Amino acid sequence: MDFWANLQKDFYQSFVEGDRWLSYLKGLGVTIKLTLGALVIGLVLGILVAVVRSLHDQMDDRRKNVFLNILNAICKLYTTVIRGTPMMVQLLIMYFVIFAGTRNQEGVAILAFGINSGAYVSEIVRSGIMSIDKGQMEAGRSLGFNYIQTMWYIIIPQALKNILPALVNELIALVKETSIVTVIGLVDLTKAAILIQSKTYQAFMPFIAIALVYLAIVMLLTSLLGKLERRLRNSDR
Repeated sequence: MDFWANLQKDFYQSFVEGDRWLSYLKGLGVTIKLTLGALVIGLVLGILVAVVRSLHDQMDDRRKNVFLNILNAICKLYTTVIRGTPMMVQLLIMYFVIFAGTRNQEGVAILAFGINSGAYVSEIVRSGIMSIDKGQMEAGRSLGFNYIQTMWYIIIPQALKNILPALVNELIALVKETSIVTVIGLVDLTKAAILIQSKTYQAFMPFIAIALVYLAIVMLLTSLLGKLERRLRNSDR
């Protein structure tokens, strides 16, 4: 009986008292906002970097110009630096060094996560582009499309089918990585639980609750991926 009584007390203190459930809800909103904002930046940046690197790798050495070589070198440096340093360190540098003094914590966090995600997305997309038969590019060019048009209308749609699971895995990782924004004082879902734990001195309920929320988000994304994959398979028949 004592166990259940204590459990009820912990639940009341962690969620009901002082409308603390609203703190979790606001924190979840911040987590979703960070994830969606970073996802958009990561996809756009990743696709651009992947197209540049794929173009450089596929083009004959005699046709490469100085501008393309410089762009490719910048893209390679970007992916090497971002993938070679911890996300937390990048966030700290972005907030305390590059944008020192700013109060726009959400904007800085979205930019930092987007740049980080873009490096991984670029490699995922590049692998998908390289997996498409070269004949597809030649077919597009023979139809009168330029390189960008062929990429947009022919190559990338096919590549996305191949890399969809990897992209969803990157999205799942992005959702969980947003929890480190606590280091810059942004109140996301994890920070909300930490603040409530510091007030109630109860760690079980707050941390188990946010673990279940993150798990639910991952399960939802996994389910949506399964449905999307089935639709894509049906469209190929």
